Amino acid sequence: MVYGALTPGDAARCAELEAQLFPGDDPWPARAFIAELAAKHNHYVAARDGQTVVGYAGIARLGRKAPYEYEIHTVGVDSAYQGRGIGRAMLTALLDHAAGGVVFLEVRTDNEAAIALYESAGFVTIGVRKRYYRVSGADAFTMRRGGAPS
Repeated sequence: MVYGALTPGDAARCAELEAQLFPGDDPWPARAFIAELAAKHNHYVAARDGQTVVGYAGIARLGRKAPYEYEIHTVGVDSAYQGRGIGRAMLTALLDHAAGGVVFLEVRTDNEAAIALYESAGFVTIGVRKRYYRVSGADAFTMRRGGAPS
């Protein structure tokens, strides 16, 4: 597995993976990935098996002055590649990019594998966002890593 930068040329493949991974939750189209990659303070990584993107993850820096906070926007791994540490490797890359800053994310309350991954990386649940996922109506946990205890 090779890890590196996600590029605009990867947007169509990421949209395919989104449709596979999040079919009932308004998966991002290719244009959403292109917009995310163009945003000045976003950082995206890809996992590649040969030339094929099998995972992607992105984080955004929030605020204009240090100390910065960060928000993980997305993490996705092709279902055929899950359970191999790819999500963990990409999450680690995002957290390294955040350089010890406070990091937030939202995750479906029923996504036990992702919740376990985030907890193992030091995230704690700080709240619930009801019906956060508009299409399915699913709730999300808001999680935080770093900063003051909840």
